[in-house]
Amino acid sequence: MSNNKTKALGVFALAMINVAAVLSLRNYPSMAVYGWSCVGWYILGTLAFLIPLTLAGAELATGWPLGGGLYAWVREAFGEREGFIAVFCAWSNNLVWFPTVLAFIASTFAYAFNPDLATNNIFMFVVMMVAFWGTTLISLMGEKVSSRFGSFGVVAGSIIPAILIIVLGVIYALSGQPLSIPPYTAGAFRPDINLSTLPFIATVVLLFAGMEMAGFHALEVRNPQKDFPKAMAISAILIFVLTVLGTLAIAFVVPVGELSLAAGLMQAFQAFLEAFNLTWLLAPLALLITLGGLANLASWLIGPALGLGEVAKRGNMPPFFSKVNKNGAPSGVLILQAAIGTVVAMLYLFIPSISAAYWILSAMTVLLLCIVYLFIFAALIKLRYKQPETPRAFKIPGGMIGIWIVGGIGFLACLTTFLVSLIPPRNYENVSMLGYAVIMLIGTAILALPPLVFLRLKKPSWMPKEQVEV
Repeated sequence: MSNNKTKALGVFALAMINVAAVLSLRNYPSMAVYGWSCVGWYILGTLAFLIPLTLAGAELATGWPLGGGLYAWVREAFGEREGFIAVFCAWSNNLVWFPTVLAFIASTFAYAFNPDLATNNIFMFVVMMVAFWGTTLISLMGEKVSSRFGSFGVVAGSIIPAILIIVLGVIYALSGQPLSIPPYTAGAFRPDINLSTLPFIATVVLLFAGMEMAGFHALEVRNPQKDFPKAMAISAILIFVLTVLGTLAIAFVVPVGELSLAAGLMQAFQAFLEAFNLTWLLAPLALLITLGGLANLASWLIGPALGLGEVAKRGNMPPFFSKVNKNGAPSGVLILQAAIGTVVAMLYLFIPSISAAYWILSAMTVLLLCIVYLFIFAALIKLRYKQPETPRAFKIPGGMIGIWIVGGIGFLACLTTFLVSLIPPRNYENVSMLGYAVIMLIGTAILALPPLVFLRLKKPSWMPKEQVEV
């Protein structure tokens, strides 16, 4: 067992792991189209999901600071099978999500040279592959290197650009420049919740997905009982403040009709910098934001891979999945997911007819994430009954009533999101609601249930020789 001297992570590194996973500047444009009401949507997502998940993550991580994060929490509450399914869903949804964040990284990087390059598939693919395999190599260097890269990347590439766009937005508004957002009114923050905006609720709730990411790194934390609650609080406050103000800044300067969901962030920076005669800053900013995208990618690359590696160490998957290199990184899983992600990215870029199928797969990632979080909130409640005496440095206040309120709100938010995600979006009018729901449920089952196959085929030879099952 490693001692504290060899453990790499403290409060700051833990907080930056969560911020890197959750604070994604690429989400700002999709929310900026809602103008002032984006604040109401963010508050809804914060109350229904961010706060419950932050509290749940702090209690679970300090009570069970075991390897595997959510895998360990769900396993302790419900058993091996359920823990395996939860962490596998967290891993499999990434395989489809990777091309989305890689496309953001590549299109942002294009602004450092020529924005038109973002429409060049060859340029996009080369940058996406360099980014993907480069961050995989960093992850293979172990926790110490990957956490330092993540901390530097999220500060330089997400927090600094977010603060900059907020400052530019405030100066722009105070200088009397014409705003693209309608004038503020008393009810401007209120979100318009109706039948047509119901599917959008799924997007809002899961905007803050990733707050559990630090839990995957529990074995590398110097003082998990004290450090996890502090890190969760710091990351939650940072994420909410920077997200709300950064989104409003974009809404101030880019008209809704001209806002590109892929390049809207750079559009806003370009408009601000032109207004203040600072266009020379655009290329350096593009490089910084690209770095932030890489930190976001790296956090999702390594977190679920560590969890899956813990599953394999218990003999539940073939030995390939339990392989670790000399740096302690789950090399087998990292290489496998990089290979699968490369194929998916290639199909996404070069086969136009695949786009419709890809968007269905992307929608399935929401369902997979909902499964993950349903397990987490259910485990939070179950463990208060099953293991009430287990020491928890942080306990959600209010006793069983408090745990049911926090866990119940989070569980219901995720259940609502799951059900709403079965409703076909507007561009699928030719598909019946029932047909779409069936397709989504079958596809989600295919991506979520391979653990049942692995457990059925489980062999004694899968148990690593040096591993003793407890």
